Amino acid sequence: MASRIARIAVAVALVSSGAAWAGAGGLNYPITDEIQVYTDEINARGQFGLEVHVNTTPSGSSTPAYPGAVPPNHGWRLTPELSYGLGHDLEAGLYLPTTTNAEDGQYYFGGVKLRLKWIPVRPEEGAAGWFVGANVELSDLNTSFSESRYSTELRLIAGYRSERWLFALNPILDWALSKGYRGGGPDTTLAFKASYEVLRGIAVGTEYYDTIGPLGSPLPAPQQDRILYLAFDVDRAPYVFNFGVGRGLNAASDRWTVKAIIEVPIN
Repeated sequence: MASRIARIAVAVALVSSGAAWAGAGGLNYPITDEIQVYTDEINARGQFGLEVHVNTTPSGSSTPAYPGAVPPNHGWRLTPELSYGLGHDLEAGLYLPTTTNAEDGQYYFGGVKLRLKWIPVRPEEGAAGWFVGANVELSDLNTSFSESRYSTELRLIAGYRSERWLFALNPILDWALSKGYRGGGPDTTLAFKASYEVLRGIAVGTEYYDTIGPLGSPLPAPQQDRILYLAFDVDRAPYVFNFGVGRGLNAASDRWTVKAIIEVPIN
């Protein structure tokens, strides 16, 4: 049953991606420091974690999304993420995003992002089952990363894990909190992941990201930022990482993006 559901989920992602391929548009989006689909992974009580998010855009937009934004083309984004397990299915996290600007050769520190992840429903370690949770973020970012200095994000987390299959869905809502940017509904992004463990500790699959736009008035399909990744997950200690190569599916998206999430042992 889990295998059948996962295959259907992969097909849905590929079909929706293929439908977007024929679109055309020119809407640019600010850079993304974290390219990740959240699953049921969470630190145990008292456990520290450190991950390094790194991504680059070999081919993408060279036009700033707004005045002061760093265009993604040929840029590198490096973001350390510290996490700590609070217990009761709670985990706190801290992001420190940075980026380089290929246009002027400058390096930018983006600011600070705090998060709290809650996964109250999840299978036991090594068992199959559904998982459900949420992640809340509060950001204080400079203009190179965000047009609104202060913002908040609610990411819903749902999915299923079996012995070899994993699929997860993250509807994401973002609200600007700075004066002059407040008001209206949240911006919406949809993130999806499906993977299959081909060898013990090594999984291959897809990740799909769609920046839909304002919740009440979604962008036309050709203007939505849509990227499909071929992704690899390795969990063979001490080597634990995610690696993906993404292809933009319309003119509103960066053509190619390469990303990795590397776990650094600290316990």
